[in-house]
Parts: sequence; structure tokens; C-alpha cells
Amino acid sequence: MKKIITLLFTIAVLQACNSQGKRALVGATPYQQQLNASYKDASKSPLKKKDLKTFKGLDFFPVDSSFIVLATLIKTVNAPTFEMATTTDRKPLYKEYGNLSFSLEGKKHQLTIYRSQDDLRDEAYKDYLFLPFTDATSGNESYGGGRYMDVMTTDEKPDGTIALNFNNTYNPYCAYNDKYSCPLTPRKNHLNATIKAGVKVFKKH
Repeated sequence: MKKIITLLFTIAVLQACNSQGKRALVGATPYQQQLNASYKDASKSPLKKKDLKTFKGLDFFPVDSSFIVLATLIKTVNAPTFEMATTTDRKPLYKEYGNLSFSLEGKKHQLTIYRSQDDLRDEAYKDYLFLPFTDATSGNESYGGGRYMDVMTTDEKPDGTIALNFNNTYNPYCAYNDKYSCPLTPRKNHLNATIKAGVKVFKKH
């Protein structure tokens, strides 16, 4: 009997140690948790070593369902290929995929969505679309260079609409580390709105 009690006690102690060793993922939503987990992983994080040492999680605006909107997509026909300006001399090739029209806080807005021509050669990214934007928070509460949203070609519904979730927007890697080359947000993709959703500006150490 004493052996059984000792064994059970040992198992309980080991379980307690394991649960303390595994920290819960930080974030209010699965998206935030996954993003924080990837930034904490040294093998894939864009953070500098000194920032990674003290990293506990990205700072997000409170999740707000009013920043989930339904946009109407009008595809661009015969769009020319162009060189997208970046934070370095790199000039990746893109095409305009179309224009997204939507209403937010009672006002109508429009954003141009793009498609990387380089990604078309990669099976894993061939369905990805690129949606960069700036807004009234850019340079203050959010990163000055704007934020990105991942949209897939498969997100388009039969009626030509796409749901845009600004809560799931993120900063380009350049916001964390200047070794990266990031596309610059085109001027026409500035929203005359205050988008308090998604990730906030990163406070470097």
C-alpha cells in the first residue's frame, strides 16, 4: 500500500512539474496565440535576439467584431505586372488582383488587393493574396509602415464577396528587425478610418 501511495505521489509531482514547464499560449484568440507562438520560436521569429529574450507576447488592440466586414471584390482584368517598392532595393513582382469595397463605421472604403507573381511558383503560397493598408493609427498606435492582412483566393464566395477580419492583421517583419525587406504600402491603400484592431506597434528594447 505504501508503495502505491509513493508511486501516485511521484506521478502527481511529475505532472505538476510538466504543467508548470508548459506555459499557456498568450492571446485572446487562436490567431493571436499562433502568432505569438511563432514569434517566440527562435527558429522562425523575426525578432532580434535581444528582443526575443524578453518577449512575452505581441500587443494587440481588443478584439472587436465591428472590424469584421464583408467586402465586394471587383477583379482587375489584364492587370500589368509591376515592381513593388520595398524597404530595400529589392523589387518583387506583383499584379493588382482587384479592388475591395466595404463599409466601416458607416463610411464606404476601398482597398486594392495584390498577388505576388513570385508566390505563384510556390505550391504552398499560390493561393495567397496581399492586402497592405495604413490608417489613422499608423505611426502612433500601430506600425507607421502599415499592416498586412492575409487573404486567400479561396476566401472569395460565389457572390463575389470576401470577409475581411482586421482583428487578424499583423506587422511586416521590418517592424521588428531592419534586416528584412518588406513591401511598402501603396498610398492608395490608406484608409481614412481609425482601425483599432489587430496588432499594435512593437516597442523595441
